Amino acid sequence: ESAASALTKKYACIACHGIDNRIVGPGFREIQKKYAARADVVDYLAGKIVSGGTGVWGAIPMPPQTLSPEDAKTIARWIADGAKP
Repeated sequence: ESAASALTKKYACIACHGIDNRIVGPGFREIQKKYAARADVVDYLAGKIVSGGTGVWGAIPMPPQTLSPEDAKTIARWIADGAKP
């Protein structure tokens, strides 16, 4: 298991996001595909993890998450790299 995959469990990301499947929010690989072309993908996703948001993937909001900027970037980089276990 990767460090980032472990962080998704520690912070309960997996309660709402699957690897390939939607649970409450989109799957990690669906997120990767949507933002793959962004030059700033890691910073963008890390910002979204910390600040949360609504309306991008539907009406259900993602609440802001309480985690360190380093952990947010680790998870964001893992998503950007294809969310490999």
